[in-house]
Amino acid sequence: MVFLTEYLGASNLVPIIITVVAVVAGLAILSSIFRMWKKVPQDKAMVVTGMKKRIITGGGGLVLPVLERTDTISLGNIQLNVNTSQTMSSQGVPIDVAGTAVIKVRNTHESIYAAIEQFTGTNESQIQNSISEQVTLILEGKLREIVASMTVEQIYNDREAFSAKVQEVVGTKIGEMGLELKDFSIKDVNDTNGYIRALGAKQIAEKKKDAEIAQAMALKEESIKKSEATKEGEKARLEAQTQVSAALKEKEVQEAQYRSEQESAKAKADAAYEIQKSITNKEVIAAQMEADILKELKQKELQEAQLQVEIAREQKQTELEQRRAEKTREELKVKIVEPANADRQQKQAQADAVKYTRIAEAEARAEARKAEANAEAEAKKAEAKAEAEAIKLKAEAEANAETVSGESRAKAIAAVGLAEAEAIKAKGLAEAEAMEKKAEAYKKYTGAAMADKLIEKLPDIAKAIAEPLSQISDIKIYGGGIDNVSDNVPTVLAKVFDTVQSSVGIDMKNIVMADSLEAKTTKNVNVTGVDEVLNNSIGNNSKAGK
Repeated sequence: MVFLTEYLGASNLVPIIITVVAVVAGLAILSSIFRMWKKVPQDKAMVVTGMKKRIITGGGGLVLPVLERTDTISLGNIQLNVNTSQTMSSQGVPIDVAGTAVIKVRNTHESIYAAIEQFTGTNESQIQNSISEQVTLILEGKLREIVASMTVEQIYNDREAFSAKVQEVVGTKIGEMGLELKDFSIKDVNDTNGYIRALGAKQIAEKKKDAEIAQAMALKEESIKKSEATKEGEKARLEAQTQVSAALKEKEVQEAQYRSEQESAKAKADAAYEIQKSITNKEVIAAQMEADILKELKQKELQEAQLQVEIAREQKQTELEQRRAEKTREELKVKIVEPANADRQQKQAQADAVKYTRIAEAEARAEARKAEANAEAEAKKAEAKAEAEAIKLKAEAEANAETVSGESRAKAIAAVGLAEAEAIKAKGLAEAEAMEKKAEAYKKYTGAAMADKLIEKLPDIAKAIAEPLSQISDIKIYGGGIDNVSDNVPTVLAKVFDTVQSSVGIDMKNIVMADSLEAKTTKNVNVTGVDEVLNNSIGNNSKAGK
């Protein structure tokens, strides 16, 4: 049993052990892979040799340790300074040349293999130093060969051609080594014998000579141009003098013409001034006349406005009186007429005679007033018509005497005058018709109507008779004198009645008595056109009843 238990426990540990071993083996394999993985930057190239020859650039790859070898070479630019001293030119002149070259390993597999084969070293730095040394030697040798084939003047004056020739010769040579010459430039060309300086002096002398010749030619051309300019200036001066003389002559002719034209224009202007002055005087007179007419029209308009205000006031007063009369009639109808309806049938026969008499007299008075108003209206109408005709004739006479502009103003004035005349005409017609109607009404006045007018004035007559008594401050009475004082007003009033009867034939006493009798018998009389008379009668009857 113990053995079996131990066996079963050992059996349970086997999977765990296998798992641990697998994990350790996996980690070991991954670690080995990471160690074998080589990364190469963009500016470098790695050459792998051993099992399989290959190149890795700008990336990474697996390299088996022990079985494979790696060499790294730079693909970047390498700058080299190349100097040659005392190099003989084709003329035998020793010169010193200093230049700068830029080279690099060409980024192709063939070039990289060629470079790694020819330039040895244990690391990248040794390989780059080897490239710099060998290429510098090659450049110096080729540079000496090229200098020996050219003159000093060619080298000094045409450096671009010299650099191009160096690149052509050296580029082919180092291209076989897997390299390329990116650029070559000459920094300086010099000699210790003063040959180049002598060339400069000669050129300077030639340049000075050329400059002197050019200056002499310029002076010559300047002198020639000055002479030509002087000649042209003199010619221009003479031409200018000729033109000035011609201009002066033309100016004198023009001045004479101008003076002649000015005198002619002045004469015309004087004549035009006189004509315009006459026209202006006429216009001033016309304007003054027009102003007077306008002033007169304004005055007439003011008078017309005042008259319209007065007419409106009278119309309002008439309407007020009519309303008051209507109110009085309504009050009388309520207070007196309706209570008197019971007695009206009984006394109708007695009142008919007096009623119709009063109606006739009231109608006569109304007709007289109407005729009077018509007469006044006709008179005003005739007067307005005559005035309008006079204004119209005056405007037409003034219009015929003016110029075209005066005619327009005269027509405007005539139009205003006609409008004013029409307004005055309308007013005059109304007043004339009123006067005419009033005159006709006066013709139709009967004795009763005249008596009615006199009765209306009796209170004023009595007031005038009693007025002197009101001025007496102190009265002394002796005996029966008090009766004389109290009877003074009735006595004088009775004498007035006698005077009216003797002068116009109207018996005021009988009329008053008849009126009193009518007041006692007539209480409800309402006939269209005579409301005022009947209302007075009803009022008198009411007082008599009381």
